[in-house]
Amino acid sequence: QVLLVESGGGSVQAGGSLTLSCKVSGYRDNRYCMAWFRQGPGKEREEVATIDSEGRTSYRDSVKGRFIISRDNYKNTQTLEMNSLKPEDTGMYYCATAYNEYYEYCSGGYPYNTWGQGTQVTVSS
Repeated sequence: QVLLVESGGGSVQAGGSLTLSCKVSGYRDNRYCMAWFRQGPGKEREEVATIDSEGRTSYRDSVKGRFIISRDNYKNTQTLEMNSLKPEDTGMYYCATAYNEYYEYCSGGYPYNTWGQGTQVTVSS
C-alpha cells in the first residue's frame, strides 16, 4: 500500500516563502510520478508542479519562476519550495503520486491515484 505523509504549510504574508514536504512509502522502486495539487476557496483543484523519477519537472504558468519542486529518491521524499507567495496561492495543497512503469511524463492529466491528507497554505496581503 502506497502512503503519503505531508508536512509544512502555514500562514505567511505576501512575498514570503514556505516549503512543503511529502514522504512516500510502499513503492518497490523509484518509477513513480510525484506532484503537488492545490484547491483554493471556491476553485477547482489544479495541478501545481510535477516531477518524475528522472527529475523532469513541470509547473503551471502562474508559479513558474517562484516554485521549485524536487525529490530525493533515496529518502523517498519530495519538496515544494514556494517563494514570492501571492494571496492567490492560498489553498489546500495536496501531495499526489502514481506508479510510472514506462517513464511517461508526469504532467498534463497523468492519472494520480494516491493522495496525501492535504496541508493548508494561507497568504495574506
